[in-house]
Amino acid sequence: MRPLLLCLTLLLAAACSEPEGPPVDISGLEIFAPLPGGSTGAAYFRLDNNSGAPIAIHGVESPQFGTVEFHETVLEDGVYRMRILEPPTVDPGESMVLREGGRHLMLMKPVNDPAVGSPVTLRLRYGEDGEIVLRATLQSRVELDAE
Repeated sequence: MRPLLLCLTLLLAAACSEPEGPPVDISGLEIFAPLPGGSTGAAYFRLDNNSGAPIAIHGVESPQFGTVEFHETVLEDGVYRMRILEPPTVDPGESMVLREGGRHLMLMKPVNDPAVGSPVTLRLRYGEDGEIVLRATLQSRVELDAE
């Protein structure tokens, strides 16, 4: 009886120590097509680290774009510039926000001519073997600017 009780206690303790939900949560995903005549799109979202450990992002890939990089828009000497960033690490309980005018994903070298309304897949690799597959419809920035 004691070994059974010990096993049940250990199982219950392990179950209670696990964080609720996934270690990484993505919200607010928006993916924008390149502007007319351009070849670079952008993606924005919020990533929350729900785990008790830092989560290192190793990169993002997309079958619709040959290159996906983390970038940041910065103001230098009165001129806005884009700076390439290393994939970030998100501390426990912290968030990373990718947004227009700040940190974001640049989607470069489209495999085909990306059509507004078509599906786009992003594969975000993190930790030792974690991967999140994100899917969204390609939006037009031109339509948003006209509103």
